[in-house]
Amino acid sequence: MPATQEDTIAALATPHGESAVALVRVSGGECSRVAREVVGRLLPPRVARHADYRDRAGVVIDDVLFTYFAGPASYTGEDSLEIACHGNPYIAQRVLEDLFARGCRAAEPGEFTKRAFLNGRMDLSQAEAVMDLIHARGERALEAANRQLRGALGRQIEAAIERLVGVVAQVEAYIDFPEEDLPAENRARLRGEVAALRADLGRLLATAHYGALLRDGVRTVIVGEPNAGKSSLLNRLVGWDRALVSPEPGTTRDYLEEPRVLGAHKIRLVDTAGLNPSPAPLERRGIERTLERAAEADLFLVVLDSTRPCPALPAAITGRLTASNTVLVWNKTDLAQPAGVPLPEAWREYGQVAMSALTGDGVGDLEKIVSELIDKEQLSICGDLIAINARHAAALTEATQCLAFAEEKLGDAGTAPDELMASDLRGALDALGRIGGRVDHERVLDKLFSSFCIGK
Repeated sequence: MPATQEDTIAALATPHGESAVALVRVSGGECSRVAREVVGRLLPPRVARHADYRDRAGVVIDDVLFTYFAGPASYTGEDSLEIACHGNPYIAQRVLEDLFARGCRAAEPGEFTKRAFLNGRMDLSQAEAVMDLIHARGERALEAANRQLRGALGRQIEAAIERLVGVVAQVEAYIDFPEEDLPAENRARLRGEVAALRADLGRLLATAHYGALLRDGVRTVIVGEPNAGKSSLLNRLVGWDRALVSPEPGTTRDYLEEPRVLGAHKIRLVDTAGLNPSPAPLERRGIERTLERAAEADLFLVVLDSTRPCPALPAAITGRLTASNTVLVWNKTDLAQPAGVPLPEAWREYGQVAMSALTGDGVGDLEKIVSELIDKEQLSICGDLIAINARHAAALTEATQCLAFAEEKLGDAGTAPDELMASDLRGALDALGRIGGRVDHERVLDKLFSSFCIGK
């Protein structure tokens, strides 16, 4: 049956498999009753108590720690109980079965966080940050998720909404109360306020790509001519033989993808087919896929054979290479040094590393320069580590479009009706409200009456 605020739910808050401790969480209207039944007495809030867990028949299941949280000072905003038992899955299952027998039901996926949102313990952006925190696979992703969980994005959106509410209140005052003794409408000033707000939201919207990099990883595509050592480089970076390696050119006919945490970042290494200028039919299909992966790349590792001249790569590749997204990897330095090899003029600004995928020499230097390159690019996008997701981006895009329409009308020398401007501004307000999961039009009325003292 659908969950209600009176339901009492229970869930195992540890990964599957054995661990030292399992945490069983209970929340809901009947939680205090369940806690008294299980422990045998009323527990003081927020104090851990060591005791036996006895089932309804009085049989001791385990030696546990109980911690009771009285609502609203809990994660969900409801009375909650945490039971830390030994990590044996059988023990945890016995505890859950006993709780179900006492009137609890199994929590649905994400239900604890959903209740926290519904009870006002967090906004929607913070609730989304819980999932980002769970799936973070790098220091930067973890830091961004923690900032969002602590309300960094919510505070920025709340400040923008507060500014927008003030503008809406001023516009609607002249619509709703034309007979009042109000100061002359200053459209130029209102337009400036709308333009400034739109610019601030645009800067926040620019972090959407950064957020995707943190959540999905930096797509790092390895390209080069056949037999330059691309697959050997992939194997060296991931630490195991992910790709087949052979002295015969053209071994890789399709792309291979493998995740890796590099420094503070999650990256997705993509090994591709060699860029042979005279490919066989099957090689040609592999090269087509290489070009497809290159079109999606965030970062390029161009592998060059130190024993051979610098190759000519397809324009579809070279057209995407920049100093901010490319590292030239001079491979096979165990056989020869890359000194004196002429480079295309545009490539001379790219970062370069000499290494041997066979021996591992220079791999540390490569990892360092890649990490620094990612750091530099990401910090130029968003120094304060606020990383919006696709839902936030859609709402911000809608809000900025509505503000652009309002700004245009405010510049129409007073010819555009105030009602049309108000509609645009309300649209922006609704879009921003969706980010936090709350749209409150009463705030506009409160601002309107408090600012203009109408009706006194």
